[in-house]
Amino acid sequence: MAAIITEKFRIHNAKQFKEDFGESASSSYIFIGRPYPWADDTSPPSPANAVGEEIDSYSDMLALKKVGSSDVSHGLTRYDYDITGSTKYDEYAHDYSASNTSPATSSNNLYDSRFFVITDEYHVYKCIRTGRNSSGVVVNSTVQPTGTSATALVETSDTDAATGRGYIWKYMYTVSASETIKFVTNDFIPVKTIGAQTEIDGTSGALGTAASDDGTSQWDVENSAVDGGVHHVVVTAGGSGYTDGTYTSVAIDGDGSGGVCTVVVSSGAISYVNITSAGTGYKRATIDIAGISGIGSGSGGVAKVIISPLTGHGSDPIQELGGNYVIVNSRLEFGEGSGDFPTDNDFRRIGLLQDPFNKGTTTVSTSPTLAAYHKMTLSSVSGLSIDDLMMSANADGSGVAVSRVVSITGSVVSHIPVANSAGGYVNFAASDTAFVGSTTIGTVSSVDAAIPEVERYSGQVMYIENRGAVTRAADQIEDIKLIIEM
Repeated sequence: MAAIITEKFRIHNAKQFKEDFGESASSSYIFIGRPYPWADDTSPPSPANAVGEEIDSYSDMLALKKVGSSDVSHGLTRYDYDITGSTKYDEYAHDYSASNTSPATSSNNLYDSRFFVITDEYHVYKCIRTGRNSSGVVVNSTVQPTGTSATALVETSDTDAATGRGYIWKYMYTVSASETIKFVTNDFIPVKTIGAQTEIDGTSGALGTAASDDGTSQWDVENSAVDGGVHHVVVTAGGSGYTDGTYTSVAIDGDGSGGVCTVVVSSGAISYVNITSAGTGYKRATIDIAGISGIGSGSGGVAKVIISPLTGHGSDPIQELGGNYVIVNSRLEFGEGSGDFPTDNDFRRIGLLQDPFNKGTTTVSTSPTLAAYHKMTLSSVSGLSIDDLMMSANADGSGVAVSRVVSITGSVVSHIPVANSAGGYVNFAASDTAFVGSTTIGTVSSVDAAIPEVERYSGQVMYIENRGAVTRAADQIEDIKLIIEM
């Protein structure tokens, strides 16, 4: 059976996932772990989509930081405008497919094509029309679009714009300074829809009730979007035998109204079509070439009207540009959470954990940070180092507590329990002697019953990333960005 999962489904999933971070009944955390080397520390293993991998992520988990709704954004693939002028861009079209690929990148899906850019001013533009030479071949864009008009399209002068073959861009939104810091990466940019248009009037097709103005240029763009406006016509076949000339006031036929264009015939063939008035309400549209007064008895000319997104260009950037990525940001600042995040060790695993429990309960955690390691005080730490394996006996075996040292602060040792040679997890207790191999380190004076703060194996591991060592320091901030594709 022929079927397809649409881009809308992927975006819907991204929206649902993002909304989870703002729901009171849900609690999500970024976690770090794996403070000791991989078998080959220069080549971290790819995580397996398996229960065993989840268990491993719990076993070497160090600390967690809560992620709030302001730490999450929809994301897009980043396409920087190429100021060297050596890049071609695709134009928006409603019907890219395997048999009708995009002109610049030969993509069979709009959302796989390069049809939008971010400029050096962090303005995002959608390409409404590519530039083409006299033979109809797409050419490089050499003039960066500028301006933040809510209504006017930006026609650049980099190609034969006078004859209708230059690039035309639609300003969509601007990535703010704060959004840049939190969500921009080398490969992705954030995208949001403010919701200036909240509904469509089913009778007229007009845009519906507007939300409150937040003062941004994006709100103006969304609020000014025209449902069913026609902004581009592609000549798919020039035909032959037509009378040369420029034919104005040609009506765009269809289920909308007010669309008007200019048709130019050169050497007996349809050369190009320019839009005079975009009109409104078009979901289906055609141009009757043969019916143009004075054009002659030619044949074979076909002009395809490009249908705008539902509710119009600029009304919903997430839907229009394909915001099916979710960007999650977390900044680990110094010791974070009064020392929950150790600063004297490294980490090699990053993950996302949803709805973990507080230690010893079935209550979902809401604390800003959580320590996942154990902590105890020793009578002596002489000869003890980070990553050492401590044991409660001078030889591993059944009933022996084994733990890996995570952090040392004076006589206080933070550590992660490790399975002993019999496969069991045994915790250190007060009065135990701590050994490293056969060397006595000291006696356990006390065990911090409040640490760890999270119930091991609780919650759902949603994301795992294995990487090379990230060294922490007391005066250092790690900026973590997770990119999740739906």
